[in-house]
Amino acid sequence: MGLGSWIGGQFIDIIEWTEPSQNEILAHRFTRHKNEIKNGAKLVVREGQAAGFVKEGTLADVKLPGMYTLDTKNMPILSTILGWKYGFESPFKCEVYFIATRQWTDQKWGTQNPIMYRDPEFGPVRLRAFGNYAFKITDPGTFLKELVATDPSFELYEISAQFRNVIVSRFIDALGGAKIPMLDLAGNYEKVSNLAKERITPELAKMGVSLTQFFVENISLPPEVEAALDKRSQMSVLGNLDQYAKLQTADAIRDAAQNPGGLGGLGASLGAGLAVGQTMGGALAGAAAAPGIVTPSHTTAPASAGPPPLPTAVAFHASIDGVAAGPFDMAALAGYARSGKLTRTSLVWKSGMAGWSAADTVPELRALFADVPPPLPM
Repeated sequence: MGLGSWIGGQFIDIIEWTEPSQNEILAHRFTRHKNEIKNGAKLVVREGQAAGFVKEGTLADVKLPGMYTLDTKNMPILSTILGWKYGFESPFKCEVYFIATRQWTDQKWGTQNPIMYRDPEFGPVRLRAFGNYAFKITDPGTFLKELVATDPSFELYEISAQFRNVIVSRFIDALGGAKIPMLDLAGNYEKVSNLAKERITPELAKMGVSLTQFFVENISLPPEVEAALDKRSQMSVLGNLDQYAKLQTADAIRDAAQNPGGLGGLGASLGAGLAVGQTMGGALAGAAAAPGIVTPSHTTAPASAGPPPLPTAVAFHASIDGVAAGPFDMAALAGYARSGKLTRTSLVWKSGMAGWSAADTVPELRALFADVPPPLPM
């Protein structure tokens, strides 16, 4: 260090600190040549600050906001230091730390992992929580000894993780002790905040810090649990599903009556309402048929979902040109009747008949000969 810098250090007579606005500094060590303070120097401590004097590694004094003249007369603790008679060798060789005692607001806290919570209705559930808090340093001496030590510039980020861990731990204790049902937590954030603040305050006081504000912004469930609760809420809103289906049908009839399309609109709306009712009824039937579910004795079986099977066509064997042929359906037999190959006296047989019979004696075949005259009498 050059002579000019050394002389400048000897003649510093104002000791003050202006906190940079862009930094979050909690404690700052005042820097000067060989930590020497001239006898009679002025100490300026602004509002929101405190100044701590450290002599030979021990906290000697703490000054609150104001202006002070530093000499051995008004600093009894340092009265053993040599006086000004030694010329340029300053009588005060100690470190001065400025502590920011203003309130630090909008500090965030939150649970990094879900916490287990025993709910009286749902049993064990996992919860997440987050919020904000504010603090201030109310015991600069304790803060300097417990946290700052020899750090020349102690910033907020160096302690924010520790604060968050303390807050989350005590918040969990407070939440478990409150025993508030999960669905009622949203209406009790203030109560939970106050309980947590009571538990957090003693822990921070050990570091010279006071918790001035503490807020819970949100307590939430994992997404899959929220989805299950949404389903439960939906079923609660629907209530009696049978009544719900009837209501849908009634609404469809009302809408059709207001539809200028007349009966066409009525049919479409009524069909939509009935479709909703059938869907709800099918859902109920499916649920009742599930394993382990007992249906009431008066419950009727659900109707078949599809139409009945088509009837099987009747097939006949017939004597065509003196030869047994077939089987033929009614359309084929009608063609033979028109061509004359099948007459009233032609023999026919089908499954279930005892034997061959004349065609006009079979009731199903009489219509084939309605336009065919009977044979001439002999």
